[in-house]
Amino acid sequence: MSALMRIAAWILAIGLVALPLVAVLNGWIAGDRWPMRRLAVTGAFEQVDEAVVRDAVMPHVQRGFFAVDLDDVRADVAALPWVEQVEVRKRWPDRLEVSLTEHTPVARWSDGRMLSEEGRLFAAPPGAGAGLPLFDGPEDRAGELMSFHSLARPLFLPLGLRVEQVRLSARGSWQLVLDDGTQIEAGRGEPQARLARFARMLPQLRKDPARRVARADLRYTNGFAIVWEDVAVNEEKNA
Repeated sequence: MSALMRIAAWILAIGLVALPLVAVLNGWIAGDRWPMRRLAVTGAFEQVDEAVVRDAVMPHVQRGFFAVDLDDVRADVAALPWVEQVEVRKRWPDRLEVSLTEHTPVARWSDGRMLSEEGRLFAAPPGAGAGLPLFDGPEDRAGELMSFHSLARPLFLPLGLRVEQVRLSARGSWQLVLDDGTQIEAGRGEPQARLARFARMLPQLRKDPARRVARADLRYTNGFAIVWEDVAVNEEKNA
């Protein structure tokens, strides 16, 4: 037998062994011989519906144990709303394990997404997180918005006010909106001292029940400018 024929014979022999193996691994054959019978899904499931996770996984297990592509399963589960991280394992002979963790939201983002405590933006159903503050700014500065909110929040809580919105312009200027509608222009640079000074003065500014602070501009060296709103007039209009 010539060398060429021997090489051809070896290739044919390898192919006869490899092709069935490839067919099994791709689920083309023998899927019913090694079926995936058990699916274990674990997680906190405060926002994610376990049934939705199972529905995302089921198409991947129809062709048997060996044909399950873990990367494909992981990608489809990770694409579900609220899912932060996914781990997928196969356990011989018939078990698939899916473990996930959910995003913990700290704020809504201006485009409808939400911001997690890890500083990641993620998709969320419309109307989710209605009680969370609204952030608006460059995506790559999301961590700064979180830090600024954490700094501003305790300044107004003793007054019974919440920071409802935080905005950071492309030029680095900060703006807050409190839950009573007060707009605060905090400016650029390091606005912490200006905010603290305004928060100390706010109880005095709120003493007159006939009017409230509609807007405060803190971008001054030794003070701030106030725009008042006549509360009595607005109440008459509403009535």
